[in-house]
Amino acid sequence: MANTNILDAERESFHRFFECWLDEQNQHLHDLTIAARNNTTATTTAATNPATTTAAINTSSTSLGKLVERVVKHYEHYYERESFHRFFECWLAEQNQHLHDLITAAKNNTTSAATNPTTTAAINTSSRSLGTLVERVVKHYEHYYEVKSRWVKQDVLGMLSPSWLSSLEDAFLWIGGWRPSMAFHLFHSKSGLQLEVRVAEFIRGFCSSGSKGDLADLSSHQLTQVDQMQQRTVKEERDISEKMAKRQEAVADSSLVGLSHVITELMDAGNGGDDPVAEEDPRVEYALASKEEGLEEVLHRADNLRLRTLKAITHILTPIQAVHFLIAAAELHLRLHDWGKKKDATTRAQSSQP
Repeated sequence: MANTNILDAERESFHRFFECWLDEQNQHLHDLTIAARNNTTATTTAATNPATTTAAINTSSTSLGKLVERVVKHYEHYYERESFHRFFECWLAEQNQHLHDLITAAKNNTTSAATNPTTTAAINTSSRSLGTLVERVVKHYEHYYEVKSRWVKQDVLGMLSPSWLSSLEDAFLWIGGWRPSMAFHLFHSKSGLQLEVRVAEFIRGFCSSGSKGDLADLSSHQLTQVDQMQQRTVKEERDISEKMAKRQEAVADSSLVGLSHVITELMDAGNGGDDPVAEEDPRVEYALASKEEGLEEVLHRADNLRLRTLKAITHILTPIQAVHFLIAAAELHLRLHDWGKKKDATTRAQSSQP
């Protein structure tokens, strides 16, 4: 609950910032409109009045340039404030709400199946409702990867080593996120747990005559589809891992090894005056930029596989089964995040003690 309150406060803080930002944008729109009109008037005057000087035209251009610069800085301020960290915290709060909706839908479906005689029309209506919920949750994941993709272009290193995750989450990262094959382990774990509950109910004599429609009710065809999908995913995952290994090995190629040697010699030979190392910064940036481009490509492939895996599993399942799978995915994600934050806080508290 405390974590949810913090996320709510974060969202409220950004909401206030955004409202102020919109007010400023409205003022900028007013200024831009006036500037455009004044420029049109001045241009017309210049066309009819040969006395208009070059100096006057230059002054007008300078004024317009400053206005454009001020508006651009206003946008820069927005994107500095709306960091991916802040987006992630808001996204988590939304995921927590989706988890609540999924759990409610699963409980309502179980209650309805146990107490009401079901007609084909009622079943179809329920399936459509559940399907709409599943689609909304999957779109939430899609939105996450769309935003992440834009930020990867700005800071691929930061996205590969996310500061907004805990040490616990970092330990289980695969190329900046969750390992796609893990989704199948999650699927089988949840299916096994629900099957155990069904067996226990049967032993106690509580077994109902109908199916609950959860992951304990998988058909042989569904299991075959999941198995085939898992094999394809593992193969692609290994291919991406190999690509990442090559990108990591490239840090020791001749360009960086030679450059590191040159800079070391410059540092040893330093004798005051101009900083010779600083003069090599453009070469360093150029050399590292090519490495970052390679990492960006691998990260995009990894994120693409993550999203495709999630969507493929939900497509194999019935709507109510997909609800149960998405519940398990959200629960594991949110609880790992909470546990990791608590462990990090405990570690910091212990390290600060004398």
